Amino acid sequence: MEIEEFSENALTIYMGEDVDEKMNRRLVSLKNEIEGMEISGIEEIVISYTSLIIYYDLFNADVSAIEAAVKSIDTDALLQGEFEYKIVEIPVCYGGEYGPDINAFSEDGLSADDVVEMHSNTEYIVYMLGFMPGFPYLGGLDERLHKARLSTPRMRIPAGSVGIGGRQTGMYPFESPGGWNLLGRTPVHLFDERRETPILYQAGDRIVYRSISEDEYKEIKALAEQGEYEVKSQVRSEG
Repeated sequence: MEIEEFSENALTIYMGEDVDEKMNRRLVSLKNEIEGMEISGIEEIVISYTSLIIYYDLFNADVSAIEAAVKSIDTDALLQGEFEYKIVEIPVCYGGEYGPDINAFSEDGLSADDVVEMHSNTEYIVYMLGFMPGFPYLGGLDERLHKARLSTPRMRIPAGSVGIGGRQTGMYPFESPGGWNLLGRTPVHLFDERRETPILYQAGDRIVYRSISEDEYKEIKALAEQGEYEVKSQVRSEG
């Protein structure tokens, strides 16, 4: 573990170089451990692939105390404790106007049906959130679906779009420019300030995509617009 100053009000904790499930679990457990210490002045802790950033109140935090508290944590023991996370099911309508790039995989010998079968019903680990509130960078994508980002990004990608960028899959909570290959779209509001917890998932959770028809998409979208659609999720605990 290495601690460096990230900015005048933040510290970065580096945990290594491997981007995998073990690293993610270590980072999530470390974040939970630090939050449990209730150290005065800490405002937010953000997880990335192999590190986390601690943001603190510049005028009310003792940086030395924060560093000392973090250094006192036995990082090897983080993997020994109980680890709890959510599995969140996201309905997706694949192909057509919702997934204009799904047929591009034909150059790799995959039909649209192949892509749907391979992309859905798989547990993807949420490595981190970034780019915009609620945009998940997911690991666990089948190697046959790895595809480079578009050479020319789109100026407008609709909210809810699900795509692939390189070795990862993810989805856009808001309309945005972007260069990912679009496979489909979810009618679910990935970020909704009306919910007690606006974002449905966090680093360490798992996401499973469920293929739905266009009729189902429209039905769910209507419910979601009224705040009446509840996304399926379950809590899992591992020792």
